[in-house]
Formats: sequence, C-alpha cells, structure tokens
Amino acid sequence: MDALLSSYLPIIIFIAVALVIGLALLVVPFLIAYQNPDPEKLSAYECGFDAFDDARMNFDVRFYLVSILFIIFDLEVAFLFPWAVSFGSVGWLGFWSMMVFLGVLTVGFIYEWKKGALEWD
Repeated sequence: MDALLSSYLPIIIFIAVALVIGLALLVVPFLIAYQNPDPEKLSAYECGFDAFDDARMNFDVRFYLVSILFIIFDLEVAFLFPWAVSFGSVGWLGFWSMMVFLGVLTVGFIYEWKKGALEWD
C-alpha cells in the first residue's frame, strides 16, 4: 500500500504547487495594485480614441468574415505541421489526402477572393 501511495506523491506535489501558484496569482494583484487610478485611465476608449457610439451598435459582417478566414487558414497550418513531421511514414495516401485538403482550402480562398470579401472599400 505504501508503494501505491508513494507513486502518487509527485502528482500530489504537482497539484499542491499549482494551487499555491494559482492562489498567489489571484491574491497578490489585490495586495500590490495601485488603488487610486486617475480619471484618464478609467475612461472608455476604442482603439486609442474616445468612444463615439453605443457599444451595442451593428458591426460590418466583413469583420466576422475576416476572422473566420483567419481561423480557417490558421487551422490549415496547424494540420500541416504534424503532416510534415510524419511525411515519410504516411505514404502516397497521406500525400494525396493532404493535397485534396489543400485543394479544398485553395478553392475556398479563391471563392472568397473573387467575391471581394478581402477588400476594404
């Protein structure tokens, strides 16, 4: 039984250290933070400018479209890294599977480009 408990000792130490660090990071800012900020710091701003409209105003759909395109092509790169690492062992099936994947993403990118989704006029 002692061997079983001693095998869990590193996990218990890890959890205890993580709790101490987490609690310290939650408590210390309240203890050392500056308590009297100036009005300039408390004022609302948008991208370096004073707020000029309601926060609930409608946004242009192009903001969302560009963010979705960024996520799509960011994920493409995330899938390319493991594929490139295991390129020698995936064979021709893995190669052509990735080419189909890249082809679909390229067709989607060309479609968005032709529709003018990437232009800010």
